[in-house]
Amino acid sequence: MKTSSPECAATPVAELLPPSELRQSALFWLAECDALRKAEGVRRLAQAWRAGEIGLDTHQTLDAQKPIPGQPAKPELVPPLAVGRRSMVTPDGRAALIHALTHIEFNAINLALDAIWRFGGMPREYYADWLRVADEEALHFSLLLGHLQNQGYAYGDFPAHNSLWEMAAKTQHDILARIALVPRTLEARGLDATPQVRAKLAQAGDADAAAILDIILNDEIGHVATGNRWYNWLCGQRNLEPVAAYAHLAAEYQAPAMRGPFNLAARRAAGFSESELSALSDSVQT
Repeated sequence: MKTSSPECAATPVAELLPPSELRQSALFWLAECDALRKAEGVRRLAQAWRAGEIGLDTHQTLDAQKPIPGQPAKPELVPPLAVGRRSMVTPDGRAALIHALTHIEFNAINLALDAIWRFGGMPREYYADWLRVADEEALHFSLLLGHLQNQGYAYGDFPAHNSLWEMAAKTQHDILARIALVPRTLEARGLDATPQVRAKLAQAGDADAAAILDIILNDEIGHVATGNRWYNWLCGQRNLEPVAAYAHLAAEYQAPAMRGPFNLAARRAAGFSESELSALSDSVQT
């Protein structure tokens, strides 16, 4: 079944400026529908945070007053299998691949913002970490969007799927499940897939896209490392053994089956332990 992106109502004049508190501001930009405005707003928020212009209340209770995540009317959201294959032979096929990557980065902005506003009571460093992630995801989105536009296409020209956000919605009531199954599972799959995608684009003669993916892979190692760091911290707080806890959460929330090949070097750099990598290889489905 095809699904449509929720339409955003016009924003009242009084609400055009984001709040000066970090978690409230993260929710503000999460609800923003205009993709470019969202990315630019997140980058300004991160700059303001670094300048000490944004406060943080880790214990306030927040409620989303608008539909989240805010997203534009296009791309049309369809099931993953309905997206179709992307051929590297034609300009349209290569553009469709760049579009898919652009949509992933748009979703990644939303995921980082959601991790900030939704889960209170965490250490200050947790919020700073996910704001840095949101900032870098916004940069990735902007780089890919610019490259897509240089090829004569726009974000929204191709259908896309929303699997990343669907898992975020399933884990919205448990921060441990969220961290385990979004950054450490779905986003970590990007560490495995990116080198292969980069190679295809480079072989097709798209050196600019390949260079952007080099930036993304380097940053994504840090993003997954952030997920690993807070997952292990949360396991410590709950007296859980990380490998066993992950297996339980993956089964409970029906995480997608892992398929190789794995980028073990990148996963090690992102902080996965040897026991986790061994368990990953044991559970692989080819």
